[in-house]
Amino acid sequence: MTTYELAQVNIARAKYPTDAAEFKDFMDGLEPVNAIADQADGFVWRLRDDSGDATSYRVLGDDRMLINLSVWRDPNALTAFTYQGLHREFLGRRREWFEHLTDAVSALWWVPAGERPSVAEAEARILHLREHGPTEYAFNLRTSFPAPAPK
Repeated sequence: MTTYELAQVNIARAKYPTDAAEFKDFMDGLEPVNAIADQADGFVWRLRDDSGDATSYRVLGDDRMLINLSVWRDPNALTAFTYQGLHREFLGRRREWFEHLTDAVSALWWVPAGERPSVAEAEARILHLREHGPTEYAFNLRTSFPAPAPK
């Protein structure tokens, strides 16, 4: 029987290079925020590079576009992590570090348990959401879709 987990991607265009003094608080906070995520109830997996975060990955052909790509048990687990504690504090400061983008910057979709999405797949999901709005293929927390029925 195939069960499903929730993949999520969010992207953000940095106002500064990752080594800029203006970006230091964000960069210094990545390790503690990621450590909290790694221990969060319902956390399954996150994209990492050799440094332990995902700051070396670029998306949509933009050198300043950073990505966060992870898998969670369900939307409740993702929401619980996102809107509390240190991560919530960082969300509150996002305008200090990142440009305001008007297009969709996050997308959710269901993956078979154990499957790990790629950066290319994450890009495709965001672009699909931008073009078509929320669908079963790519949605957001406000307009979500249930996991497919187990096969």
